[in-house]
Amino acid sequence: MPREKVRVLIVDDSASVRQILQTILNDDPDIEVMGTASDPFVAAKRLQDEIPDVMILDLEMPRMDGMTFLRKIMAQRPIPVIICSSLTEEGSNVMFEAFEAGAVDIVPKPKIDTRQALLECSTRLREAVKSAARARVRPRAERRMIEKKLTADAIIPPPVQGRVRPTTERIVCIGASTGGTEALNDVLEMLPPHCPPIVIVQHMPAGFTAAFAKRLDSVCQIRVKEAEDGEPVLPGCAYIAPGARHMLLQRIGLRYQVAIKDGPPVSRHRPSVDVLFRSAAQHAGANALGVIMTGMGDDGARGMLEMRKLGAATRAQDEESCVVFGMPKEAIAHGGVEKVVSLHHIPREIMLWYQAGHVAAAG
Repeated sequence: MPREKVRVLIVDDSASVRQILQTILNDDPDIEVMGTASDPFVAAKRLQDEIPDVMILDLEMPRMDGMTFLRKIMAQRPIPVIICSSLTEEGSNVMFEAFEAGAVDIVPKPKIDTRQALLECSTRLREAVKSAARARVRPRAERRMIEKKLTADAIIPPPVQGRVRPTTERIVCIGASTGGTEALNDVLEMLPPHCPPIVIVQHMPAGFTAAFAKRLDSVCQIRVKEAEDGEPVLPGCAYIAPGARHMLLQRIGLRYQVAIKDGPPVSRHRPSVDVLFRSAAQHAGANALGVIMTGMGDDGARGMLEMRKLGAATRAQDEESCVVFGMPKEAIAHGGVEKVVSLHHIPREIMLWYQAGHVAAAG
């Protein structure tokens, strides 16, 4: 039986943007644009006749803005919605308002200035649509260019058994994608100031992560910031990889630091969880805890297996608490996951693992 296509409704007041989005999506054999709408009122009329699997929604539109329409949809008839707007590219609070209103993902408006830019945004858009189609959405109160899929080898060589130098410092590495912004908020908000250092890859475009980190920092007991190249990694702090750049863990003597690097997308993502996890396998080994959370695809699955082979502890978020049980499922299938836990148990798992390390060191 042929696989059913993901049916998409595009809502944008720009005819040229609607045409570009439609062309990008229809070039994928697994996606079908069922229609377009120039504003929310036209879209609402379309929804009376047919419900799409995914809606792509602009924010700046006549007659009704996209945020208001998103809140109405999520209160009355929840469907997976992807925000595609230039407003979110500045990393403003608009992005977080959209997630809180129920958006599954946010993608920037397509850039067609170069072939590479178009290639990357096309791949990102198609992946977002397929991920959104599998997302679990719940009611909220109203208020064809194919990119070669690279592995972490493109950024960092594979780890070698026996080359991890001993150290007593412990570090946590987290990877997340679709649904990860809210999930990371839930995890980091529960951690005490004396938690281990944490390095995080959340799939995000450039310009989003600084505002994301600032928002988390305002609600957490720990310090949360966008990672900078060469800065030391300290207890009580969480470092988020900058959007569109890879983050690696390094060690200078007995101290950890982060390296921020350019390079091609790995596992179709930049930043890539596989890149972070591989670097943790190399430089932290058994002193690392890897956590893979909600998201579509397999980014992080190979890196987590490499971490486990070099003695790291590993955890995966369970299916019930994931928005999309893709990345954790793949990591489990690859054999890299030691234990599967619910989202609300992840902070406890982190602290139990950290405290066990102190006990072992004292003994």
